[in-house]
Amino acid sequence: MMSAKPAENPLGTQPVKSLIWKYSLPGIASQLINSAHNIVDQIFIGWGINDLGIAATNVTFPFTTMMTAISALIGMGASASFSILLGRKEPEKAADYLGNAITMMSVVSVVIAAFSLLFLKPVLYLFGATDLIMEYAYPYAKIICIGIPFGIFASGMSYFIRADGSPNYASVMLLSGAVFNMVFDPVFLFVFDMGMAGVALATVLGQVLSFVLAVIYILRRLKTVELIKKNFMVRAAIVKSVFALGIATFTTHVLNTAAQIIQMNGLRTYGAMSVFGSEVVLTASGAVAKLTMVFLASVIGIALGCQPIIGYNLGSRRYGRVKETYLTALKYGTIIAAASYLTLQLFPGTILKIFGSEDPLFYEFATHYIKIFFGVLFLNALQPVTSIFCTAVGKAKLGFWMAVLRQGLLMIPIMLILPRFIGLDGVLWAGVLSDLGAAIFVLFIGSRQVKELNRLEKENT
Repeated sequence: MMSAKPAENPLGTQPVKSLIWKYSLPGIASQLINSAHNIVDQIFIGWGINDLGIAATNVTFPFTTMMTAISALIGMGASASFSILLGRKEPEKAADYLGNAITMMSVVSVVIAAFSLLFLKPVLYLFGATDLIMEYAYPYAKIICIGIPFGIFASGMSYFIRADGSPNYASVMLLSGAVFNMVFDPVFLFVFDMGMAGVALATVLGQVLSFVLAVIYILRRLKTVELIKKNFMVRAAIVKSVFALGIATFTTHVLNTAAQIIQMNGLRTYGAMSVFGSEVVLTASGAVAKLTMVFLASVIGIALGCQPIIGYNLGSRRYGRVKETYLTALKYGTIIAAASYLTLQLFPGTILKIFGSEDPLFYEFATHYIKIFFGVLFLNALQPVTSIFCTAVGKAKLGFWMAVLRQGLLMIPIMLILPRFIGLDGVLWAGVLSDLGAAIFVLFIGSRQVKELNRLEKENT
């Protein structure tokens, strides 16, 4: 039996703004470091291997987004109910969600890893790899796939650790893996001359470290619930609830992955018809994508940090605190997104030099990509904050439709149709048009949620 002493949860009593910083700053730090290690990979590969190595990490990136999707589906979906049940003073039921999530993540992640390894080459070609890129992508992806179970478990458990009242531990757990990766990237690449396999190995060993720290927390440091054997027995009702709450975020990641695959194939096809060529276009777009991950990591960190605050206060019927948390997260996220937009638009050439490319076509297309594809980046905090808010309050359908609208109904169709008329630029304009459409929809949904919280607050008073 694994036991823990129940502790009073401060989520319902401390000032909302101080709670947001307390829970978001560790999340922001972990998101930034995790994003930074992706950029560090690109930098070391650019300087130590070549531009094709950068392109290889770009076409294998759907494996990473797939890990994020599964960990969010189970981890975020289950931890949302976990937080609400803690707010209702029902720790025994909350423990069932934690135990079921551990079992589900363990089984699903192993199955995905095995399938990915079995069909690795066809999948890489599907993701947009060319024959030249495959030489670098295959050894890298093979090791990355081995680490899938460790990555999913560590990321999924971070949601519960935050909800359990330990946001700092959750961040240290994720940061440790990212820092390990950044330290050992140059060791494996330059000292041991392991090439792409060395970069992948540093990533996977970092995930193993985060996995070990997650297991230690579950075994020894749980504060709010007590885990016993029956909690790990999967129950249909819990699985249904987890999937219902996690499906919005999962759909977002799955459609992001699908859009990325379609984008890579579009860039490969129409890039070959341009002066840039397929490899340059794939390399430049991948480098820019990693940059935006770093800039927007803070937005995701704020949204994730607010989830347990929202869930707990909803469960304890403190609707005013729920509304305040959501609106404050939107304000902070929009400020960060606007700063990211200005930085990229004003200093693209300076930033791109960190990748060490000597090809002028790389800089020309990457700058062009930034100017168009991320033309309304300042609006991109609205969807992640509102989607995670909807999950936290148990309204997964709204989050689901937000994801479906941007990626499924806008970006993917536009990306398939528009290039037929204007070529390579059609792939880029798909980003702008889908972001604008999604922003309008999210503003409508968000305003309705605020009105409903106002009504509930009055009734409760």
